[in-house]
Amino acid sequence: MHMSDGLLSPAVGAAMCMVSTAAIAYSVAKIKREDLCEKKIPMMGVMGAFVFAAQMLNFTIPATGSSGHLTGGILLAAMLGSAPALLSISAILVIQCLFFADGGLLALGCNIFNMGVVPCLIIYPLIFKPFIKKDITPSRLTVASIFAAIMALQIGAFCVVLETLASGIVELSFSSFALLMQPIHLAISVVEGIATAGILCFAYAYRKPAIAVFAVATLIAAGALSLFASSNPDGLEWALEKITGITQFEAGEPIKTAFMPDYNFKNGEGIFGTSVAGITGGVLTFLLGIFTAFVISSVKKRRFS
Repeated sequence: MHMSDGLLSPAVGAAMCMVSTAAIAYSVAKIKREDLCEKKIPMMGVMGAFVFAAQMLNFTIPATGSSGHLTGGILLAAMLGSAPALLSISAILVIQCLFFADGGLLALGCNIFNMGVVPCLIIYPLIFKPFIKKDITPSRLTVASIFAAIMALQIGAFCVVLETLASGIVELSFSSFALLMQPIHLAISVVEGIATAGILCFAYAYRKPAIAVFAVATLIAAGALSLFASSNPDGLEWALEKITGITQFEAGEPIKTAFMPDYNFKNGEGIFGTSVAGITGGVLTFLLGIFTAFVISSVKKRRFS
């Protein structure tokens, strides 16, 4: 569901960038007020890298010609808390944008809002947490994960429709775009909800080795499983193709900092380009997540020392 710059007007892109920046600032302030224990800092890095790798594993949606991937917002919020989760998924989206040309720079604010702010700051506290507030059980985790994932992706997908409408993209009529975006992301969200439930149930049952297991799973997903990801267009690209015949609305040249566009070597050759991109992106996400958490923790300690 990564939006490209061609789907947005500069005004809408800039406005959503300010909204997402405000949400990130709120999250940083919330983390400063609350206790970000040092044990959670490595988990922020590892879970960010894990979700980065998981987003590379596109799965086919049967009978549609489309594919989907985990967005990871609900998973991160359940593992880390809403504010740290938003910082983690923002780090993922920044790495994807700057180094892999996945999502445009103008669209970064929209992507952070649609895939980060909506699940982490809205759906998680309002829908996920009330389900498990009284008692955490596998059944409650499953129901909460599936319902929250459905709501997060439905709202996120509808935000994409509204953002293109506000941008005046005349090729995409509101009704046609919405009627394609909502059902395909409903199917994707069910898979995401089930996967999220499975991961959370595992993490709840085996808490102590979680960091090591997620680190190993990240390497396997990014380095090996990514080679078998579906090549079908994702939900957004599929909807665009159904309406316009193309999967991307390009706007200008790719970002110059993108050293592996489309998660491959620049020349597109070599069967291990995706693996290298996955592992590199995971490491970068881990380092950015750790650095961000460390800076916030250090500032907080200095402030109250």
